[in-house]
Amino acid sequence: MLNKKVEKVLVEQIEKEGYSSNLYLAMASWAETKGLAGIAQWLFAQAEEERMHMLKFVDYVNERGGRAIIPGFDKPPTDFESVQSVFEKVYEHEQYVSKCINDIVGVCLEEKDFTTHNWIQWFVQEQIEEEASAQTLLDKLKLAGSGSLYLFDRDIMSMRGEATATE
Repeated sequence: MLNKKVEKVLVEQIEKEGYSSNLYLAMASWAETKGLAGIAQWLFAQAEEERMHMLKFVDYVNERGGRAIIPGFDKPPTDFESVQSVFEKVYEHEQYVSKCINDIVGVCLEEKDFTTHNWIQWFVQEQIEEEASAQTLLDKLKLAGSGSLYLFDRDIMSMRGEATATE
């Protein structure tokens, strides 16, 4: 049976993962309407990945005897200043999600829920990779400069491929 304090933070994380999916979906839509098909494709893939993360939380809570509540999600921003600002927001958001995951780890340890502690480690590792990926994209954008946005847009999915190949 799932500890109630642990269940509460896991259910809260369902909302955060769902919001993450919607945030990246909004970013993808923005990029697509700016003619940035590669960036849009990368963000659509990220949105789907976040949705899958949300479902992992739903499945785990229900499997462990809790009750996953599917909340409403806040509306994400729909307009962005630039590609650079989009990826700065991606990086900031991934840092926020990492903090949330670490907070769950803390509750698991406080409550001596070692089963959930073990399960959440997948997300700890995932967040290390997500932050590194976002930082890499920011670094590539800085190297490319505004004059090479075409090349960045063209090559972004191959960068995603490299990141997943090393996982």
